[in-house]
Amino acid sequence: MQLEVSPEVLLSQLGYTKSDSALKQAQTIMKQTKEFDKFSKHIISLNDNLKKMNAYVALSNSSEYLKIKCDENDADEILEEFHDYVNQWAEKYNVDLQKLDKKEVYYILGTK
Repeated sequence: MQLEVSPEVLLSQLGYTKSDSALKQAQTIMKQTKEFDKFSKHIISLNDNLKKMNAYVALSNSSEYLKIKCDENDADEILEEFHDYVNQWAEKYNVDLQKLDKKEVYYILGTK
């Protein structure tokens, strides 16, 4: 079975309540993200795997991209595991990320 990631599915899988503003934001992010459909189903498994590191994928309030975030207060080992996992995921699915300086946050920009 092929999972098509719609704005509703994305919100649901990331734990958001479906509202008009959240749906509009998800639609904008999906349009803005280069070739979103090529890796979209892998975002859900990324989010599931990040939970054990106290990290998650979320809608960004400051940009039109999804963000990957880890709690900055986590132990160094968890932060290292987080960065390694996110970079391996991006490499595997040919996804371009932008890391924010001095923060445990990445933006998912789209395919490379």
